[in-house]
Parts: sequence; structure tokens; C-alpha cells
Amino acid sequence: MKKNQDHHPEENNNAAAAQEAEAPEQATASEVPPAPDLQAEVEKYRDAALRAAADLENFRKRMIREKEEAIRFANAGLLEKLLPILDNFQLGLDAAAADTAAQGIVSGFAMVHRQLADFLVSCGLQPIEAAGQPFDPKLHEALGQESDPTQADGVVLRQTRRGYKLADRLIRPSSVIVNKLS
Repeated sequence: MKKNQDHHPEENNNAAAAQEAEAPEQATASEVPPAPDLQAEVEKYRDAALRAAADLENFRKRMIREKEEAIRFANAGLLEKLLPILDNFQLGLDAAAADTAAQGIVSGFAMVHRQLADFLVSCGLQPIEAAGQPFDPKLHEALGQESDPTQADGVVLRQTRRGYKLADRLIRPSSVIVNKLS
């Protein structure tokens, strides 16, 4: 029996060690913060998650809008470079129109000029009609002033170079002469 008694104290020591091991766990469980602090922290992280989701959605919408705008104005540089060619073409036609011997050639080039202008319009380029319109610094570039008593003050008397817009964007302002009454 002595053997059994020697064995029992070891079991008691193991049981005591197990209780001591469980005791710190129980103490840690009682150190959990109160519920209102947890609720505030949950709300803080929930709010942060909602803000991050809203930021992501705004970013997606902005990228879609910028992509659409980039596609819409992708040809702006090319169209802008074509405008002086179109201007010179028109100047050549105007100069050649006085030569009666070249009327057949002039009418042929006038058709080509019209086709080129129609192509630019089909690409979204819109000519700005300035003559007879009130001067608008957003659309017109004033080169000078003249006085015409038959017109209102601030009206464009004539256009020296046509301006163009692509959708809502100004590509080139119209160069104009503006009426100035005294």
C-alpha cells in the first residue's frame, strides 16, 4: 500500500499544477474590456470600412469618367494640327476664285475642301460662327476694333480665322474684329 500512497502525492501535484494553469486563464477572461468600449471600437472599424468602400466606388467612377473623356478627346491633337491646313486650303480657294480660267479646278478643290470640312465635323469638330454674334472671350480672340454705327457695341464684325470646338472643349478660338462705338 505504500506504493499507492507514493503514487497519490504525484497525482495531487499534477492536479494542483493543472488548477494553477487554469487559474491564469480565468483571470485573463475577467480582464475583457467592458461592452461599451467594444461597441465603440466596432463602430469605428465599421465606419472605416464604409468609408473605404465609398472611396473605392468614387475611384472607380472617376476612372470610368476619365477613360470616356480620354477616348472622346483622343483625336484633339490631330484635329488641331489639321486646322491650319484647312485654313490654307480655304485661302488658296479664295485666291484662285478670281481666275476665270481655273474655275473647273477651283470647283474641284472646293468639293475636296467641303469633304475635308465634313469629315472634321463627323469627328466631332464644330466650327464656331462668330460674325454678327456678341463678343465672347471664351470663344473669341479679339484682334482689333472697328466702328460700325449700324451694329451694336461689342458685336463681332468679321472673323479673320475660324474657331473650333470639340464637344464642349475649345480647340481654337475665333480670331475676330469687334465693333466699338466711341
